Amino acid sequence: MDEYEYIADCRTRLGLDLLSGTWTGVVLWTLQHGPLRPGEMRARIGGISHKVLTETLRRLERDGLVARRRYAEAPPRVEYELTAPGRGMLEPLAALGRWTERYAEEVLDTRESALSDR
Repeated sequence: MDEYEYIADCRTRLGLDLLSGTWTGVVLWTLQHGPLRPGEMRARIGGISHKVLTETLRRLERDGLVARRRYAEAPPRVEYELTAPGRGMLEPLAALGRWTERYAEEVLDTRESALSDR
């Protein structure tokens, strides 16, 4: 196979698909220092609704990037933590953060200029 051929089931696309959600990278990054409860995550993230956080966590759990732990307490307590594949996503997220620090202004300026040219 040509190294530049990205077919539908290409493994590289898996990584891109996993990070394509708006909140996916933010949630993964928030869990980098250990398990958190959903309320703690929402407080640290800001701007994410309970519904969207729940959907994101379910998708990340389904994909094996986070693990959910439920404690038999009253009221029930739930925590989420990164799995090994989830921790493995921190390196590419850090690289993306460095890219953003370097190029965000340029991209936003170009976007704004393109919109004003319409």
